[in-house]
Amino acid sequence: MDPLPCPGDIIHLNVGGTRFSTSKQTLMWIPDSFFCSLLSGRISSLKDETGAIFIDRDPAAFVPILNFLRTKELDLRGVDINTLRHEAEYYGITPIVKRLDLCEDLERSSCGDVLFHGYLPAPGIPPRPVGVALETECRMRPSASTGSPLSQYQSSAATPLSRSRYASAADGAEGGEAAMFEIPLDPKKVRIIVGHHSWIAVAYAHFVCCYRVKESTGWQLVFNSEYLEQSVERVALNSKCPGGYSDNKDRMIAVSSGSDIRLWSFQDEGPKNERGVFNLSVQVDDLFFIGSQLVAISHTGKIGVWHAMTHNWQIQDVEPISCYDTAGTFLLLGCNNGSIYYIDMQKFPLRMKDNDLLVTELYHDPNDDMITALSVYLTPKISVSGNWIEIAYGTSSGKVRVIVQHPETVGHGPQLFQTFTVHRSPVCKVMLSEKYLVSVCAEYNHVRTWNVTRFRGMISTQPGSTPLNSFKIISLEDADPHHSYGAGNRIGPFGEQDDEQVFVQKVVPETDKLFVRQSSTGKRVCVIKTVDGSPLSCFCVHECEGSSRMGSRPRRYLFTGHANGSIQMWDLTTALSKVDKDSKDTDGHKSFVGGPTEVELLKLLEQCDISASRCSTPSLSPSTSLVASHLRMAQPEDSQEEGGAAGGAAGGDDGSQDPNSKVFRVSLC
Repeated sequence: MDPLPCPGDIIHLNVGGTRFSTSKQTLMWIPDSFFCSLLSGRISSLKDETGAIFIDRDPAAFVPILNFLRTKELDLRGVDINTLRHEAEYYGITPIVKRLDLCEDLERSSCGDVLFHGYLPAPGIPPRPVGVALETECRMRPSASTGSPLSQYQSSAATPLSRSRYASAADGAEGGEAAMFEIPLDPKKVRIIVGHHSWIAVAYAHFVCCYRVKESTGWQLVFNSEYLEQSVERVALNSKCPGGYSDNKDRMIAVSSGSDIRLWSFQDEGPKNERGVFNLSVQVDDLFFIGSQLVAISHTGKIGVWHAMTHNWQIQDVEPISCYDTAGTFLLLGCNNGSIYYIDMQKFPLRMKDNDLLVTELYHDPNDDMITALSVYLTPKISVSGNWIEIAYGTSSGKVRVIVQHPETVGHGPQLFQTFTVHRSPVCKVMLSEKYLVSVCAEYNHVRTWNVTRFRGMISTQPGSTPLNSFKIISLEDADPHHSYGAGNRIGPFGEQDDEQVFVQKVVPETDKLFVRQSSTGKRVCVIKTVDGSPLSCFCVHECEGSSRMGSRPRRYLFTGHANGSIQMWDLTTALSKVDKDSKDTDGHKSFVGGPTEVELLKLLEQCDISASRCSTPSLSPSTSLVASHLRMAQPEDSQEEGGAAGGAAGGDDGSQDPNSKVFRVSLC
């Protein structure tokens, strides 16, 4: 007969309040595990009133681990894989950890999924000139007395940054505040990506480069700047420069750092040439091309323009600017005084004789509210007279208005078409497209969408704009990010105004995952996860030209920049075509998944120090954080909608509409 087991061979455990009994041999057959250390006395133990060893862990997750120790078989039915792996790592059960890692490796590939389109390795960093010091950026080190993590949230559209990004390490260290400290800018980290036609420009801390794609050769590095002493904060690219230096073969790229702007021209196979260094005298908040003109904007009310034909740099003072949009050769400015102004850049060379830009007031808000968001939609031409021009704008009091004008009614001002007062926070983004009106306010990126009714291409009040959806695009960012962060992490919406547009949701600053969602409904299009696990630092949605083959159409891509300097590309055209096909579940009912689920959100938040983050909003053009100090917060209003006479006319002091007219018609020309 076998000898009876010794009393010490039976181990009684109390795991999170649930009792388990097993043998010492069962617990110790895996060397160097938690139980080997516990039962050998290498780590101290705690016992309950019955003498059972107390382990303060989840008892439900311990059940499959104990069963594996008993049978060497792993039963995953009804088990959360992530929780099981986490507990197995804690107990040091390496066979379970290896099996679960293998299961993940089979699902994950360094070649990506069907949406992965390409990978560009980090380019070489230009040598730093002798005597040039490394630039630093600020980071926040939260203290233990900062209070509730949620109390650290702040909306960048409603509250200005409380600290300079160059604050000293000692600033805020007293009084229990979160202290700021400086670290060198990472030279490999991708800061901004912008696209134009079949080109992209990629900005790093101290240099910028350009890539071109061809169907036969793929993506190729064409331009690489020298080392720039000041860090790059904004980038503009023009791959087709009319009136350039060499019969439209020149490409133009510009970067800004503080108030300085640097401009180069280059050809596909030729050398690069620096065309000038310009100064706006104030911080450059946005940089872009309109035709051959390079335009720099500051929220303080300055516009700088450089023309490729005249090679002149000109600065114009206007009202403080809070937002802008472009339409053809027109630049429209939304200003703090409640007015919308426009500049016809095509007439810019003709105005050089009096050294002045022709800045014209187009419209003034009826309530004198600050214009905080702006979107222009040019309808298809319906006559030789030109286009109907429709403008949607948002205000600091949360109103969204639509105004319409027509080139045939020369001499008349624009007329108010429709007003929505559904937001109770400042509107920081608005987009008017062929089918939808989309607005985003500063309250955790709250999005409201409407269906737009059109008659022969023109916006109509029969039956008028009807509510479509309401959702949020939660996005956290560093409490004091580098000035380039806003330019490289705008949530959108992205896409042409006659096509389905998308939001790109980056939930936490340091993550390897993006959620792409339809701008009209908030429905999830896809989830992008980096192929190499490297953290995402910026992203850009851009539509590249199709090949020269007949019938070829442009394709939309998501470009992601990474902390290791690489660029990854994702095919959104394929994702958008699949989302409708996969919209029904097995029961035939339409399934709807939006942003991250509660489980996904909590997992992402584990990667982020919430106390050192703030709630990000879509970047006001030109700059959310800088414009924020000018916001004039209005008293909250009851949510309501106002429209035209036949479909909700704008009422009260918002103006009214002629019941016999479907639209207002005025001229911009």
